[in-house]
Amino acid sequence: VEQLVDIRDKKQEYFVCLTLDGANRLIAKRIITIGTLTASLVHPREVFAEAITDRAASIIVAHNHPSGSLEPSQADIDVNERLLSAGNLLGVKLIDHIIVSKDSFSTIDN
Repeated sequence: VEQLVDIRDKKQEYFVCLTLDGANRLIAKRIITIGTLTASLVHPREVFAEAITDRAASIIVAHNHPSGSLEPSQADIDVNERLLSAGNLLGVKLIDHIIVSKDSFSTIDN
């Protein structure tokens, strides 16, 4: 979570990907998209392009909610499902999907 502190105060949604090696050590932190006040458009293609470039074994993705809500939206749930499917196909495990607010964080169950 310490790698995600910098997105908690953003006024727009940031979608980031942490790429990890086979021992779950951080390879890189990548900003995938910067969205609007209420949405961040993300496609698995952009997420996994970074993971493949880094030769990652797994990833953790996260995005902030400027509204402060920790509840995943339906769009968040849909993106999570697409990322799980793409990761399974590519052999890059999605370990977690974290939602960050100014004061706290939660995860979308994987």
